Amino acid sequence: MSKQHFLSKDQFHLFWDESHKPVLTIADGDTVVMETSEVTNDFFTLNSTTEDIAKLDLNACYPLTGPIYVEGAQPGDTLAVEILDLKVGSWGWMSVLPGMGLLSDIFTEPALRVFDLSNGEYVPFREDIKVPFQPFLGTMGVCPKGAKDQTVMPPGTFGGNMDIRHLKKGATLYLPIEVEGALFSCGDGHAVQGDGEICVTAMECPLTVTLRFSLQKGKKIRSPQFFTPSPLTGPVDKEGYFATTGVNSDLFQAAHDATEDMVNHIAETYGLAPVDAYFLASLCVDLKICEIVDAGQYIVSAHLPLSVFEKK
Repeated sequence: MSKQHFLSKDQFHLFWDESHKPVLTIADGDTVVMETSEVTNDFFTLNSTTEDIAKLDLNACYPLTGPIYVEGAQPGDTLAVEILDLKVGSWGWMSVLPGMGLLSDIFTEPALRVFDLSNGEYVPFREDIKVPFQPFLGTMGVCPKGAKDQTVMPPGTFGGNMDIRHLKKGATLYLPIEVEGALFSCGDGHAVQGDGEICVTAMECPLTVTLRFSLQKGKKIRSPQFFTPSPLTGPVDKEGYFATTGVNSDLFQAAHDATEDMVNHIAETYGLAPVDAYFLASLCVDLKICEIVDAGQYIVSAHLPLSVFEKK
């Protein structure tokens, strides 16, 4: 018989490391309810201001609940992680961190916004702008082989800080196991995010998640794979989209240009300060590769769901 277990947010680590002792051992088919802190490990609060960014210790960020040892898991197997439930905490935040983000050359000054999320349904961005929740874990992974105090960011073939917003309730993530027992950990909860996490933060928040683990013995995959339920764009897919494009021989620059034009469009059309337009883009604008095979000129589009704006 499968069992259900519980892990609190206090059972965490800050780096990937093969030597970490498991905080829980489970069997194939077991379910775990896990609390996760937001990415600053409760350094930011609802009362935080932009001035607090200068005091943030990045080495104390990215608390990951775990690791979990899965009995029978061996390198060369695949770990299937079913996402049964995700509950958003009562508050969240997003920020501009100098030197980070897709438009770091334009938005060079720090900025922080905090939000009361206790309504349980949407981010109250402005009185007439509401972004529906679609929560997910920004970081889910197994321990990388040979890891020793390895930072959580960036991701790898083991998973980690992938920020794939489609790993929502009802999805299943498949991870290639690299060490005995898998040593699964997760954290970095988001209430909602657009594809690309444009400004380097989504709606960062605490999450309580319910995950079911199963082994696929002898199945080898190169890097993470996943199933996600329909609809792909979730609750915002109601009123159409406005899109900008970037065309360049460099894929990153194409994404940059599409995003810059989208941020300008949002600011001008909806009367938002440029930094707030940047924040909103990170919450709900999806970056898509439209074209990648035509003579080395790439096209990236940025899609803004119009349903987040209340009709006048």
